[in-house]
Amino acid sequence: MTDKQTRRVLDIKNLKVDFETNTGTVNAVRGVDIHVNAGETVAIVGESGSGKSQTMMAAMGLLASNGRTEGEVVYENGNILGLSIRRLNQIRGKKITMIFQEPMTSLDPLYTIGRQLAEPMVEHGGLTWKQAQAKALDLLKLVNIPEPERKIKAFPYEMSGGQRQRVMIAMALANDPDVLIADEPTTALDVTTQAQILDLLAELQKRLGMAVIFITHDLGIVRKIADRVYVMKTGEVVEQGETRRIFTQPEHAYTRMLLDAEPTGHKPPVPDTAPVLLEAQKVKVEFELENGFLQPKHILRAVDNISFALRKGQTLGIVGESGSGKSTLGRAVLNLLPASGRVVFQGQQISGKDRGAMRALRKDMQLIFQDPFGSLSPRMTVGQIISEGLLVHEPSLTAKDRDARACQALEEVSLDPSMRNRYPHEFSGGQRQRIAIARTMVLKPELVVLDEPTSALDRTIQKQVVELLRDLQKTYGLTYLFISHDLAVVRALSDTVMVMKKGQVVEAGPVEAIFEAPQDAYTKELIGAAMLTQRQMMESA
Repeated sequence: MTDKQTRRVLDIKNLKVDFETNTGTVNAVRGVDIHVNAGETVAIVGESGSGKSQTMMAAMGLLASNGRTEGEVVYENGNILGLSIRRLNQIRGKKITMIFQEPMTSLDPLYTIGRQLAEPMVEHGGLTWKQAQAKALDLLKLVNIPEPERKIKAFPYEMSGGQRQRVMIAMALANDPDVLIADEPTTALDVTTQAQILDLLAELQKRLGMAVIFITHDLGIVRKIADRVYVMKTGEVVEQGETRRIFTQPEHAYTRMLLDAEPTGHKPPVPDTAPVLLEAQKVKVEFELENGFLQPKHILRAVDNISFALRKGQTLGIVGESGSGKSTLGRAVLNLLPASGRVVFQGQQISGKDRGAMRALRKDMQLIFQDPFGSLSPRMTVGQIISEGLLVHEPSLTAKDRDARACQALEEVSLDPSMRNRYPHEFSGGQRQRIAIARTMVLKPELVVLDEPTSALDRTIQKQVVELLRDLQKTYGLTYLFISHDLAVVRALSDTVMVMKKGQVVEAGPVEAIFEAPQDAYTKELIGAAMLTQRQMMESA
């Protein structure tokens, strides 16, 4: 037998994770056994709330203060579960590293990307700051960050979600770890960049001989990269085995359900007689970027002369790579950042209006963020978070009425209303995204800009959320601007599609025309990458 088959580098034995909450004890992980061998890739899959992330957070000693663990986490013949912070820090960041699901919560907004990349190399790798800065630049190039010489001086808020995720991957690889734990590392990435990152991880794994534990809801990725798979449900491993066997001969009904889950169907078209709710004309967004001492400033045109019209009840899907300007465009039409051009909402021009003038319109124009954890206050309960907007926009409601509306909103997104007394850190990434959707929908807006609202969700929940968004749209006549890199979800939800690249629209039209007969080479590349993953899934079935 090979070394890869026999030498375990991380061995989790009978791990249990409980959280003490206001409503009692939550058993998040219930006696899980997981191991990974040297040079091996193990995938942990399951729905939101199945315990995937909490298992590995516990192994790393990163649970919230109300969490407690039992069991063993064996690394180098010693149990690291329960070690002091000082002892753990000698292992974390060097021997065992983790890429987190939500990069914005892991990156310090006050420090440049270069400083944050260099720090672990100085702390754990023994490099000087000058050496660490040089290696940080190499790492940015390695993970395909555009303009790395400029981005190394940037702050996290100046980068797209996908670019921030690539910075986290670079940081995790900085000290050549033995074990890399990747918690949904490609969630924020478009299909082409996702493929590049997966190839990069495979190349680095081969070169460094590191083990990878890959936590994901994307079964297409699992089939491509994993040697073995653990399937988790409600805190337990219900099935495990070699990847090919799991995909071709799944034994558990839950595994079969995961393999069959995929957003499907098409949105009924909106009649041409429907009134235009939102119109954008020649919208441009530019950012002034520092270019070093005594150097001229660099102008980045993030959105370049974009126009479109959106009828009431319609969904416009916007797709493109990370950094293409999708999210910036969404914020520009909501007048959340300075832009030139003209934006008209419900017949009145809103471009150029100040914050006070916009306040009355905010109830009808809502945004669901890409990063739910960063947008949910950790000091407020879920019930308080969801009902907060009602305090501003419907002040006449009583506390009892607000609570009732919060309960209804939670039910609409398939969450138990009794969860409203918990805090955001007690939920999985997918559950937090549904909470963010509930917070928006409780106001019953006219227009919702959805910025990657399903990116953190597994396929089964994505399918439910697609149906939920359709039902809410039909019931309340909602209009969506749907920003996503997930082409299957865009196709299932949209009337029309706009493809963006480097701030410009390269192709736009009805959803079926774009998917069935794309004209632009870039559109063909995006759809081709997505179709390849689908074909791999079908072949494995």
